[in-house]
Amino acid sequence: MVQSLGAQFEEAEFRKMLSEEQDPLNAIVTINAGAGGTESQDWAQMLLRMYQRWAQDKGFKIELMDAQSGEEAGIKSATLTISGSFAYGNLKSEAGVHRLVRISPFDSNARRHTSFTSVFVTPEIDDNFEVVLNPADIRVDVYRSGGKGGQGVNTTDSAVRLTHGPSGIVVTCQQERSQIKNKDLAMKVLRSRLYERHLEEERKKQSAIEDSKMDIAWGSQIRSYVLHPYKMVKDHRTGFTVSTAEKVLEGELDGFIKAFLTCRITGEWIRGGASMDV
Repeated sequence: MVQSLGAQFEEAEFRKMLSEEQDPLNAIVTINAGAGGTESQDWAQMLLRMYQRWAQDKGFKIELMDAQSGEEAGIKSATLTISGSFAYGNLKSEAGVHRLVRISPFDSNARRHTSFTSVFVTPEIDDNFEVVLNPADIRVDVYRSGGKGGQGVNTTDSAVRLTHGPSGIVVTCQQERSQIKNKDLAMKVLRSRLYERHLEEERKKQSAIEDSKMDIAWGSQIRSYVLHPYKMVKDHRTGFTVSTAEKVLEGELDGFIKAFLTCRITGEWIRGGASMDV
């Protein structure tokens, strides 16, 4: 009984940190491999699996909307929707650049490599949020879905790419065999990203901790995952660190999420958080 009450109290305290209007919404997660070819593409695949495992453990629904395979291994990019209560409130902590240090499985000389992959997280907005889109601002391109061959590859131009001129945002979707369905899904992602851009502009105007936040850009990684010569995962914004790197890559992200949300409330970010000391 005591343990049950303690767990309920901890859950209630955690939910208090998810107070922003968009926190209860589903999350759209986009992963893009950085420079480095196969190394970064394999790292992007590892991150995709990590978020899928985290979502599975939470009982959330996962829909892979788009994935571009790498030439040799891994993925160049992927977009997935994670549906569940407060999915966005949790996963907004993951937006930024993720750095991996390991002995490369693709290097015959077994040298240590560093790879970077970016993660972008937006809320999946519904019809209650108005995002006005001018059709004249959107270029629509259709093409054949990519893949490694076989029966699963479409032979018609069903994949869709949307380019929003004013913002420069590009969205692709090839999940469905229907061009119409892919366009509808791509429009949903585009509306989500435009809404998140609006929210970010509002945060910059109002946030008292903006100077403590890191830019989401190459060279400003939010988290490092070290698999060699020791094992450690460290969040450079909050200082939260664990030595169980394998478990983190299997989806154990709650500690990092809670530390991020706590710093958001207190404003106690670590300055110069992009240090290369791990």
